[in-house]
Amino acid sequence: MKFLPISFLILALATAAAFAYDPSPLQDICVATNDLDSGVFVNGKFCKDPKQAKADDFLFTGFRIPGNTSNPLGSKVTQAFVDQFPGLNTLGISMARIDFAPGGLNPPHTHPRGTELLVVVEGTLLVGFVTSNQLNNTLFTKVLYKGDVFVFPIGLIHFQLNIGNTYALAFSGLSSQNPGVITIANAVFGAKPPISDDVLTKAFQVDKKVVDYLQAQFWYDNN
Repeated sequence: MKFLPISFLILALATAAAFAYDPSPLQDICVATNDLDSGVFVNGKFCKDPKQAKADDFLFTGFRIPGNTSNPLGSKVTQAFVDQFPGLNTLGISMARIDFAPGGLNPPHTHPRGTELLVVVEGTLLVGFVTSNQLNNTLFTKVLYKGDVFVFPIGLIHFQLNIGNTYALAFSGLSSQNPGVITIANAVFGAKPPISDDVLTKAFQVDKKVVDYLQAQFWYDNN
């Protein structure tokens, strides 16, 4: 399987960094640590003493192995957020690898704290995002091919669907160390405790049986 030159991916991620949403770092490095006795609380994570930082703190190897797409969605998102990659703490950027089986879907979701810049490495993806009510929930959608780059503005609902007959692979750069993920179907119909039937039947203008059916489903999380 041939991949795009690594320089292309670096350029794409550098562009994402230019749109960083997180506050600027207050020091050169701030590696996340769970040792509260030796840390200082900055930008959401305790920071390791810079004198104790190691090169491995700034290395993430989780993208070496393809994600397992044998699931109901046919996709797998491998996150390199601050929780998985401590060296990102305070740097205002993160990354994700997205593997797609043929027909695989990364379902409608939002990142409440980050803009996403996606580059297709293999395959053909149908992607899109929907604007807010202020802009009449307009759908912007494109078919992307190998080498194409698409941006999803911060907070807007978006998706990616593999419309090809072969495996597809994409990488995303996000403008936050912890952009967050809200998968729409999971949040609405899989909330714990469940959202009231009265709310959902009126909001979606459907019968209570439809709401009960949807709430009874297993809402798979591909992250």
